[in-house]
Amino acid sequence: MSNIGLKITNNVKHFTETPVIETTHTPREKAKLAKAAQDFESMLTSMMLKSMNKTTGGMFGEESFGGDYFDTIFETELASYISKSKSLGLADMIYKNVIGENLDMNKIKQEIKSEGIGKIKRDFNNTSESISPSKGSIDRLKKYDNIISNASKTFNIDENLIRSVILTESAANPKAISSANAKGLMQLIDSTASDMNVKDVWNPRDNIFGGAKYLSKMLKNFEGDLELSLAAYNAGPGNVKKYNGIPPFEETKNYINRVKGYLKYWEEES
Repeated sequence: MSNIGLKITNNVKHFTETPVIETTHTPREKAKLAKAAQDFESMLTSMMLKSMNKTTGGMFGEESFGGDYFDTIFETELASYISKSKSLGLADMIYKNVIGENLDMNKIKQEIKSEGIGKIKRDFNNTSESISPSKGSIDRLKKYDNIISNASKTFNIDENLIRSVILTESAANPKAISSANAKGLMQLIDSTASDMNVKDVWNPRDNIFGGAKYLSKMLKNFEGDLELSLAAYNAGPGNVKKYNGIPPFEETKNYINRVKGYLKYWEEES
């Protein structure tokens, strides 16, 4: 296929009048738009380089062996680098006209990472009744405060949410095992433990980190919705999607209420 020749005068001329769209975008929508804008700039830059090389016989000369092949690789890589380094500023211009903000991938990634936490806090503040754990379960839970704190920071989950799930799942008993063969503090089944790279399901740290990682995954999958995420943790994400909401299982409904009750308890204690 022959190269596409371009006549470039002002490479941003056709984008300066792009209307600003007044709307609210989620972090994931921002990330998709940012990538699309960068890909577009990279494609346009690659076409510009091809057009320039066409008039000069290529970067490696017209008679070079494999010159066309290496020209294509070099043009693609250089175009990608130029786009990511914002040398042309086209991607940033497109993004800013649509979103109203400068394109900052680090900021977008941080928004994606933390988007669920605010929603979680708003949800559990609405819990009507608190549930007080037994003294024995609280004493057992205190042994894992450092692990819970580290898991909270690693997976960006509220510490009290992890505590509440542990109390609901096992009453903080590290040796707990259910009739469904769920094991340990956060009651991980073997397939979930394997997916979360848990080496020893009976090791409190491994179990808590595996459970927190899985809970974090559910929160991301269900856009920070606490009840749906807890339902997915208890009954599986497939059931949540199947019923398009909380599955009609009494166990799951009771599970959600219990976790939220413990959350209310920790809120009152703090």
